[in-house]
Amino acid sequence: MFAVRNSLPVTRESITHKFSIARHEGYLTIGLYPDGRPGEIFIKMAKEGSTICGFCQAFCRAFSLAIQHGLSIEDAIARFKNMRFEPLGPTSNPDIPEAQSVIDYVARFIELHWGNPRDPSPRARE
Repeated sequence: MFAVRNSLPVTRESITHKFSIARHEGYLTIGLYPDGRPGEIFIKMAKEGSTICGFCQAFCRAFSLAIQHGLSIEDAIARFKNMRFEPLGPTSNPDIPEAQSVIDYVARFIELHWGNPRDPSPRARE
């Protein structure tokens, strides 16, 4: 049995969210399926070429492929939320005042906006 990839359309809607965690700035972009569900993520950290930037790119690729192959948003949140490593600490988002890592922040952000499995559309836009 093979997993079938549900790729996004060539042209798609997305949202981009600026964030900071312990003075490390970044941008989270979430590409959306036509029904409003997340289908891919990208993280752009301010420190280009850094190790954290490379890890973020690897995480985004793996996360995007996983949800395109059927990992539910709820399962993705459960697996990535509360991962703890640097940078961690206070954030620029009042809805997520503290993050244990960039990965934790992304999981919490997605949970805030798409965490209800019965309603795939974002509940709040900034």
